[in-house]
Amino acid sequence: QLIGWTPLIELKRIAGKEGVGARIVGKIEAYQPLCSVKDRSALRMIEDAEEKGLISPGVTTLVEPTSGNLGLGLVLIALSKGYRFVAVMPGQYSLDKQILLRYMGA
Repeated sequence: QLIGWTPLIELKRIAGKEGVGARIVGKIEAYQPLCSVKDRSALRMIEDAEEKGLISPGVTTLVEPTSGNLGLGLVLIALSKGYRFVAVMPGQYSLDKQILLRYMGA
């Protein structure tokens, strides 16, 4: 429910300091479940495949080659919707993300 409802903040001081004649607005991505813009992409990818009838919870195992935040977002969405998820990653993938993926159930 939180994905996609990212708060916006107007960056008035930066615009004023830099002399920008436009309104600058930033998104606070730290409010996403995994603090990444990739959460939104992961949700849409899974929803799109569901809408097309390509995948079904409890039936389909999702496999994703990943080396970044998209894999984390996909495992979060997949498991919350009832999919089995397998992440395939390079050996030099950061240890913290490997641990997080395992902890999340991938």
